[in-house]
Amino acid sequence: MSRVLLIEDDRAVREGVDLALRRQGHEVAATATGEEGMDRLRSFRPDIVVLDLMLPGMTGLEVCRGIRAVDQTLPIIIATARGDEVDIVVGLEAGADDYVVKPVLARVLDARIRAVLRRAGGAPAGTGLPKIDTYGELAVDRAGLTVTLGGAPIALAPSETRLLLTLSASPGQVFSRQQLLEAVWEHDYHGDARLVDACVKRLRTKMSEPPRAPRYIHTVRGFGYRFAAP
Repeated sequence: MSRVLLIEDDRAVREGVDLALRRQGHEVAATATGEEGMDRLRSFRPDIVVLDLMLPGMTGLEVCRGIRAVDQTLPIIIATARGDEVDIVVGLEAGADDYVVKPVLARVLDARIRAVLRRAGGAPAGTGLPKIDTYGELAVDRAGLTVTLGGAPIALAPSETRLLLTLSASPGQVFSRQQLLEAVWEHDYHGDARLVDACVKRLRTKMSEPPRAPRYIHTVRGFGYRFAAP
């Protein structure tokens, strides 16, 4: 059973999602504002946060950034109204691991929650690689799910860890965005490069990658990304 912190200001939506998630076996704490959500974050200690971006007072984007300021590993799924493309991108770049578009079916949200939690819990299956791989200054502990750069630990969100594990498992191999969506996010529908591109951007920032000449994660224009081992 996972502990879900739901932050949603619409009462009808909040109560409906709360009930649906409980029926799926989750323990839920539901709040109506970002301020209440941040307070419950400390007392409830959730496994995952489902966060509406359009909140009164403290916005969902501010909540997302506030969570990431104190916890880089807590999974976050943002919820946004249909067509709010800019909000989705900004939310993902602020540190969200995934997103859903409202109105969302309970089974779809439950599947996304379970997928994000699986990413947080282990490395990609079937890699068959050693426990720790070293690429220049970068060290990836595949069993411990930790990453260090120059000996200093890097705090990564679940999607960032999973993406780095996937790319670095096959240095030099070019992965399309669709391949990465399926391997990292378990999205089997076509498209939505926003998840991949936003996650790569966050990874590069945390790994202190030079914007115009990244050392590790290279862009293959019009296709996807590859990991380059120094």
